[in-house]
This record gives sequence, C-alpha cells and structure tokens, in this order.
Amino acid sequence: MGAVIEVKYFNSFVLKKVNIDIDTESVPSWNGLPSVPQSIGGYPVAATGDIGSDNWNIEEARIRGGYNNTNVDYGVKAYLTEDEPRASVRSNSLIYSGIYNSRTGVNNTNVFSVAEEITKSADPANGSIQKLYAEDTNLIIFQQLKVSRALIDKDAIYSAEGGGSITNVNTTIGTIQPYAGEFGISNDPASFAVYGYRKYFTDKNKNAVLRLSRDGITEISNYGMYDYFRDEFNNINTPGAQGVLKAGWDIHNKQYVLSSQPSISASSNQYSTLSFDESVNGWTSFFTFKPDQLFSLKNSFYTVKGNGLYKHYVGFDAENNAISRGTFYGETTPTSISFVFNPKVSMSKVFRTVNYEGDNGWQIDSFDSDSTGKDASNGSWIFNKDSSALIKSYEEGAYSENGVTYRVGFNRKENKYNASILNNSNIRAEEVLGGSSVSGIKGYFANVTISTDATTDPGGAKELFAVSSNYSESSY
Repeated sequence: MGAVIEVKYFNSFVLKKVNIDIDTESVPSWNGLPSVPQSIGGYPVAATGDIGSDNWNIEEARIRGGYNNTNVDYGVKAYLTEDEPRASVRSNSLIYSGIYNSRTGVNNTNVFSVAEEITKSADPANGSIQKLYAEDTNLIIFQQLKVSRALIDKDAIYSAEGGGSITNVNTTIGTIQPYAGEFGISNDPASFAVYGYRKYFTDKNKNAVLRLSRDGITEISNYGMYDYFRDEFNNINTPGAQGVLKAGWDIHNKQYVLSSQPSISASSNQYSTLSFDESVNGWTSFFTFKPDQLFSLKNSFYTVKGNGLYKHYVGFDAENNAISRGTFYGETTPTSISFVFNPKVSMSKVFRTVNYEGDNGWQIDSFDSDSTGKDASNGSWIFNKDSSALIKSYEEGAYSENGVTYRVGFNRKENKYNASILNNSNIRAEEVLGGSSVSGIKGYFANVTISTDATTDPGGAKELFAVSSNYSESSY
C-alpha cells in the first residue's frame, strides 16, 4: 500500500557552532570551518574551551548572511546528516571550477561539479604544493620536495613499451610528470622568479639554488657558492629564526636577485642580497639593500621596503639634486671588492706596492697576507699574519706643507694610481726586523679589499678596471 509523504519547502539554513575540546581539536567547528565569523553574527570563542560552552544555532536565509543580501529561494531541504562535517585539507591536490568567459558572460568560477573529475593529486610524499606556474600549455607544480609539470587540456597515453604520445581529451589537468632530480621549493615560493624559459627558485632544505630550463633542473648554487649557501640556508633553518627567502628578476641587468633574510626583523642586519648572472654563469655581486618584495616592470627593476616603492638604477636623485649611486632606501654604503693576489704560488714574496687603473676615489681597506696558523703566544693560541694600514684615496690622503701638496695614500702617475704598502703588524717572536719598520707585506698570497671613499664625488661613478701589485722574492 502506497504512502504519501508531504514535501516541505524552506528558504533558510541552520548554522551551528559547537565548541570542541581544546585539548583534542583546539578550535570550534562551524560547518567544517573554524568558528563562525564575528562579521556575520558569530561570537568569540570561549576562553575555557569547555564542551557545551557558548554553543548555539542560528537560521539564515540571506546569502552570506549579509545585510540586505539576496534571499535564498524556496526549495526542498534534504534531511541528510553528515557523520563528519569538518573540512578536509588536501595540500597536495588541485581542484578547478567551471569556466569563465568574459565575451559570452559565462562565469562558472564558483561551480564545482561533483559529477566531473575536477581534482588532480600530486604525490603526497613530496609534501604540499607551494607554487603553480602556467607556461604555454603546461602547468608547473612546485611541491616542497619535488617539481613536476602537468599537461593542460590534454593528456599523455603510454604504450606497453613505455613510449608516450599526447592526445587531446576532455580533461583540464592531465598527467603529472615529475622533473628529474629530488629538488623542491621547500616553503619558499617567494624565492621564485622567471625570465624567458628559465625559472629560478631555492630548496633551502637541500642547501640549493636552482634553475629550471629546457635542459631540466640545474643546481646553480654549485657555481663557486656551495659553502656560502650551505651556511646561509642553515641559519634560516635554525629553530626560531623565522627566516625568509625573497627573490625577483632584475630586467635591467638581466640577473636573478636573491635576498636571504635569516631574521625577519626590520632592524636586523642579518641578511645578504646577491645576484646570479647567466652571461658569466656565476654569482657576481652582493648588495646592501634588504627588500620586502622584488619585481621588474617593462625595462625597470623595483623593490618594496615597508610602505615605499623604490626604482633602482635611476642614478639621479631629483629631490636632493644629487647623484645617488650606492644609496638604497635613503642609506649610502661604500662599494667594495675583495680579491686575492697569488702570483708564483710556491714562492714566498714581499708585496711592496699596490696599483690600480680607474677613477679617483678608491682606497685599500685591508691588505693581509696568508696566516701562519695558530701559534702559542703568552699562554694562548693566535693567528700570525702581516697586515697593512689603511691606504687612503688620492684626495683623502692629500696634505700640504709649506705650500707643497703631498699624499700619504694613492698618488697618480700617467693616469695610474699607485701607493706603497706600510706594514702595520706586530713584531713576531724571533723576528729580527718587523712591524712598521718594514715596508711591504710578507706572504705567499694576499687578501685585499678595495672600496670607495666617503668624500670623493659622493654618489658619483667610480670605475675600476684592474688592480695589481709589485712584489719581490722574500729573503726568508
């Protein structure tokens, strides 16, 4: 015998908030989401977190519960109770909605049809998806431990022999194909930058800076900088450091600029910003600025610091009517270059002079010989080496006596700057003559740092073409 069931129509939804035990779930639940937003009538979570405290239900008919928002039409309410209404987080998966077409007015970006295959999952063993980049007809997927690519609007069909072919099928995201190499982007999507067909990013968990191009993934941190990045990324990974990696493409100089910031404190000086140049396949420069964001627009390179937007390589500060080279975010820092003199490797030498070709305004900050290793001295172990005093620039080293100008630093002859090296070391044990009584630096090689001074044409261009040193064989 048949039965008639009356169908009821409603235009409202029941929203409920139930506090969960703070020791087990730690957050309240509202239709699978943490709590009810206060902006639509929710209340603060009870401080005690006790079960049953501040639990309530509300009935809502307006979309999003907004004031004067559209009412939901009458319809049948399905009496279905989910066993577990909480949201499920799938950090290794992708989901896509319906299409959007501005020409025809079709907007299905909020339509997620359960009747279609609208999800695609990457290997969960490689961690969460941190970055997506669409390139032509491929989607590049950056996980914490792996980089893959997925076909867009097509799929790959593989034969029994392992060969593959591309076919057009009714799918949005096709087969996910991993790139060779066990590298990912860790938790640093901000380290990603792209130029042309080359993509740059970091994997701090493997102490690597990487380039993804047509030949696959290349570890560019190995180009003379492996030790540096190993130590730098270790500082970022230190518990409690809260370090970040930020990068961008400098379109002006065609370089990948990476800023490693072990401490996110704005006042911290613990950071390094450096650039990678494809033309020399190496890391060319360190910079003194600590950016919050880096990007290029047309042919200009910009960085963001705090609430300010800064354009680089301008050269002229119109506000102060002055040249502004070497000035970042209102602070000026000298430009410096460090290098090694090491002619005739196995010969003990005395470096007597230092010379350079270039513009006026350079000084020698340090000229140090190689170390002898630790020697015992007064009950302690110390390093012994020869060091020079500061060699002043052409202008800063000038002084006058009886109307005659003398120079204690660099002098200029035939448009080349040269200076004698004054030893500023302490006399070592068993040394017959040493210290300031000796002219020159004794050693197999010398570490030298040359920088711009503070007074010669501040902010102006100062070119440096070559630096050399005259030396003689040591008499032991």
